Amino acid sequence: MHPLWAVLPGVVLGVALQLQQARLWPVAADMGLLAAAVVLASVAARVGAGRRAGLALGAALLAGALAAAGATGLRAARYQAQALAAPLEGVNLVVTGQVATLPQRGTDSDRFEFVVESATRDGQAVDLPPRLLISDFRGQGTGRTWRAGDAWRLTVRLKRPHGASNPHGFDRERWLWERGIGATGYLRDGPRDPAPVFLGASGSHPVEAARQWVADRIAARVQDPRSAGVLAALVVGDQAAIERSDWTLFRDTGVAHLMSISGLHVTVFAWVATACIGWGWRRWAQVWPGVLLAVPAPRAAAWGGVLAAAAYALFSGWGVPAQRTVLMLALVVGLRQGVRQWPWPLIWLLAMVAVLALDPWALVQPGFWLSFVAVGILFASGSRQKVGPVRRLLREQAVVTVALAPLGVLLFGQLSLAGLVANLLAIPWVTGVVTPLAMLGVVVPPLWDLAALAVQGLVVCLDGLAGWRWATLFQPIPPLPLALCGVAGGLLLVLRLPWSLRSAGLVLLTPMLLWSPARPEVGEFEVLAVDVGQGSAVLVRTAGHSLLYDTGPRYGPGSDAGDRVVVPLLRALGEAPDTVVVSHRDSDHSGGSAAVRAAWPQARWLSSFGEGERCLAGQRWQWDGVDFELLHPSPEHFDDAGQGRLPSNAMSCVLRVGNGQRWAWLSGDLDAERETRLALAQPQLRADLLLAPHHGSASSSSPVLLNTLRPSVALVQSGYRNRFGHPARVVQDRYDARAMRWVASPHCGAALWRSNDPLSVHCHRDAVRRYWHHPGAPVADEGDETDPGG
Repeated sequence: MHPLWAVLPGVVLGVALQLQQARLWPVAADMGLLAAAVVLASVAARVGAGRRAGLALGAALLAGALAAAGATGLRAARYQAQALAAPLEGVNLVVTGQVATLPQRGTDSDRFEFVVESATRDGQAVDLPPRLLISDFRGQGTGRTWRAGDAWRLTVRLKRPHGASNPHGFDRERWLWERGIGATGYLRDGPRDPAPVFLGASGSHPVEAARQWVADRIAARVQDPRSAGVLAALVVGDQAAIERSDWTLFRDTGVAHLMSISGLHVTVFAWVATACIGWGWRRWAQVWPGVLLAVPAPRAAAWGGVLAAAAYALFSGWGVPAQRTVLMLALVVGLRQGVRQWPWPLIWLLAMVAVLALDPWALVQPGFWLSFVAVGILFASGSRQKVGPVRRLLREQAVVTVALAPLGVLLFGQLSLAGLVANLLAIPWVTGVVTPLAMLGVVVPPLWDLAALAVQGLVVCLDGLAGWRWATLFQPIPPLPLALCGVAGGLLLVLRLPWSLRSAGLVLLTPMLLWSPARPEVGEFEVLAVDVGQGSAVLVRTAGHSLLYDTGPRYGPGSDAGDRVVVPLLRALGEAPDTVVVSHRDSDHSGGSAAVRAAWPQARWLSSFGEGERCLAGQRWQWDGVDFELLHPSPEHFDDAGQGRLPSNAMSCVLRVGNGQRWAWLSGDLDAERETRLALAQPQLRADLLLAPHHGSASSSSPVLLNTLRPSVALVQSGYRNRFGHPARVVQDRYDARAMRWVASPHCGAALWRSNDPLSVHCHRDAVRRYWHHPGAPVADEGDETDPGG
């Protein structure tokens, strides 16, 4: 093999390194990388495969890396140049353009991507990013319908892409960047705002319009929304149509890969299309024999199958697994038509490079690695012996399950032990029954009824499997080096090697499976303020215990921070809270309670509004040399029925945590009056860390409290450009006047404070910063109104 083929792994390496940049390099530097790549590639080509093959190999590898890094950097610079200007955030803008994608209909809003043709502010033309993500929070109530390809004139308010930043959490800013979305916002259609103006069907985005037409027909035909969501995902790739609870079921049973357009679906579709086209081509030849001379039936069938698979992949959203499958099919067909056969690693790498050429940022998608690693495993571990289809299916499923298990721990922090059984049932059922019926339903709609019944039967079986005690194991996500060793161990176990060598895979796997995160030493504690947007959730850890203070906000009907942020984060950290304190009933503090309680039903619950035990001043306990004490509310603040006598905020449970030397103060949304009374009643109290009461509202953080506690650090949990203006400028000035460092979650992401290092705050946003992340998070002015949906 010629050393120039080393360019392929070099491209993957170059993209991976470029994606680690916290800030983009100058354009001149990227141009220099491309020039150096050309020189190195010419050196590799001239040296060739002779005695200096090692030099050629290294030059080709480095050429691929430099070319990929430079090209990705130039592409990223072009994206970044289209960013929304800061003065255009939070102001009314009139935009004209088209709905560009299949709208996502949620329980509280409609969301759609919008391609901008023109934009004005107060009648003056302004430059906006070419693609926006718009939310319509009143559309369903007004009967308004958004359709792909329709042209509109809208009044919107925008903000730069911003998302929560937590350990092992979803990177929303990367997701928006990858889709080319330069700003997010919401439709302004109040009584004083101009109504949206429909400008007609533009005829643009015909594929998205067709996808929406099919999705609407499925929703109208299938009465069961769960089944309709699965069918829409399988036919048009609308994964948002599947309910969140169903996604949880599919993940826990290891079949989530089947509920989107997977490589298996595209391969089966290509196989069927090839057979049908071959049959039709031969029948056509009976009428016009010359067609076989022009294009032989095998060639027409093969390339027709590839084109049909590509059309299906495009129609279904062009996800990474579909891209990989289409590209690999095209490579295999092309080689066979040329009577050539390349080694599978070369085809595998070519497909990977082609996907990265289309979308370099796909490299950080879990689906990219799951897809390519699964295919690579099947290639590398394939048996040379011919076996029956049943035995082959069992072997392939066992191989993929074992080999991908460590990757699942690295990416998701869980192992689905029920996955082997579930996939043996679901793969043939979804691929051979549900998907064909769903696809044929486009032509014969009654078949969707049969497909829905098939989905319902599958869900019943999966529910039973998910009920197994050991169906799903949650593991703390290990550090990358340890995880990579575990992945290597899983691969080693399934390769065609002697068992004496395969057993070494267990040695590599064991440290990853036994690993647990470091904890504070006895007598020390740490506080992690989770980034949940406009709300509160705080994890307190000691040497052997953990406490969760508040459970995050409710984002909307069927969506809350407990399910989306808090539970996944605690599981990824290997935490199972011993106690949960919900400060008060407001939904920005208690919205995630149901998800947290379902995940850890054994935890002790304390609250001021009937959620578990009542929190009362004077309650105290000690864990690992660390004291926990509740300071508010008192018994007189409750009536005979156990209901609070004070407003909700004033009933907030106040928790003080300390080890005799360092103290942390958590007080929910306590108002200034109660703060002052607490401070005057116990003037000896001190705190090194203050969780800013009421997210930094002007109604809290009273001077008396600050003068009494004298904290070194204040953590402010608030949403980016939140409509309440938190933290208020007057509160910031109070902190600054007292030389108190304050850290807000829009700037910091998840904030970690440790009792043995009381003057430092570790910001997750700084630790993982990449060039696509929000460059800054200025605090909104008081009264600034932004996206109600966060």
